[in-house]
Amino acid sequence: MRDYWLSKLFFDLQTPATGAEYRADRDKVLARYPIAPEARKAILNDDVGELSKRVNPYLLRFYFVVAGMSEAEFLKRLRAVAPKETAHG
Repeated sequence: MRDYWLSKLFFDLQTPATGAEYRADRDKVLARYPIAPEARKAILNDDVGELSKRVNPYLLRFYFVVAGMSEAEFLKRLRAVAPKETAHG
């Protein structure tokens, strides 16, 4: 299920000034959005798996770029929670 306020936050962070403000004072920016406690906890813990259930994948990736997570670390965490493919045959 998509989370509107989480998605709105991630979308708003595309504005360079808002992204810079978020990096400088995450709590101040988060206070502007009525984000559910479990989503806020996932943000504070950089929980890629939990956040991936709540937002569009493009917004998720962009968020972690703004938050300063490297591409390699993001992909590592994303792969760790991705459903495993099963072999058929």
